[in-house]
Amino acid sequence: MTALEERSAGPGTGAGAPLLQATDVEQTFPVRGAGGTRGGTVHAVSGVSLDIAAGETLGVVGETGSGKSTLARSLIQAPRPQSGRVLFRGEDLMGLGRRELVRARRSLQMVYQDPFGSLNPRWRVRDLVAEPLVGYRVGTAAGRERRVSELLDLVGLDPSVYGGRRPHELSGGQCQRVAIARAVALDPALLICDEAVSSLDVLIQAQVLNLFESLRSELGLSYLFIAHDLALVKQVSDRVAVMHLGQLAEIGPAEALYRAPRHPYTAALLDSIPGLDPATGRVRRPVPLAGEPPSPLDPPSGCRFRTRCPRARDRCAEEQPELTGLPWPTVPPAGDAPAGAHRVACHYPLDPPPEEKP
Repeated sequence: MTALEERSAGPGTGAGAPLLQATDVEQTFPVRGAGGTRGGTVHAVSGVSLDIAAGETLGVVGETGSGKSTLARSLIQAPRPQSGRVLFRGEDLMGLGRRELVRARRSLQMVYQDPFGSLNPRWRVRDLVAEPLVGYRVGTAAGRERRVSELLDLVGLDPSVYGGRRPHELSGGQCQRVAIARAVALDPALLICDEAVSSLDVLIQAQVLNLFESLRSELGLSYLFIAHDLALVKQVSDRVAVMHLGQLAEIGPAEALYRAPRHPYTAALLDSIPGLDPATGRVRRPVPLAGEPPSPLDPPSGCRFRTRCPRARDRCAEEQPELTGLPWPTVPPAGDAPAGAHRVACHYPLDPPPEEKP
């Protein structure tokens, strides 16, 4: 058994079992109206199913309000979903008590969007990184001190220079490196990055993304990488899941999904990205998606994208589409992928390019 296989092994897991597997996860929130009366229910996550393999990066994209961050928090049970299953290393997190859930979260860590907001401004860097080690009572005081120095070195911060500083004495990129060092302190198997680089400038983004990739190679990490920047997600992900109004619209290998999207919503998101036509050298202007996003308080019947979809028909209002596997292109873009690895929730999916039809 390889080191990576050993990391992913756990109670109830077998060869090839996903590291994390979510099935039909539902998360809703009540809304209070005037005078404390019930004002409705926000359908934040509705029937989402996905899995992440050991060593894999799964990207999640979608518009603001599509449920990406709520899905991430639902997976770590903060708060627990209303229904569904979340298996981590074969163990159902939704059935765990508080103490068992704390134990499971040791291998399931998050990096948040705002590095300053996630760090205590009064603590020094060495204490921030040591916090999870102290909380889980890992090692002795001297051992924790050595571990903190190793972690700061790992994320490219000199412990002798930065260990005694406080967050306000660091740049945004340096603060995010501290947050990453703290997240990997307990040697997790899965790191959930919730818009972890969206608040950083482009140069710092590249540095942090390179750091994520090096940690993935060195530590055998898996990632759930959430972002609204589609180009960035393609750069770091093995597979990409597209969320719309709390549901998965499409999921598949990154290269195939970006080259030949099959859901009209995915195509609309890609059309909204400005680019350069390599054939003519002209700038390709973004095409905005028509219409207003529906409210999660009152989502449309059937397909939730139908009110903005140019391909919508009567069936789309009457029947909710299920994620369905599509035949793999004749020539896979990278490696071997099984038929159905690319799935789409659409009654009338877009046709693939002629050269990719089976």
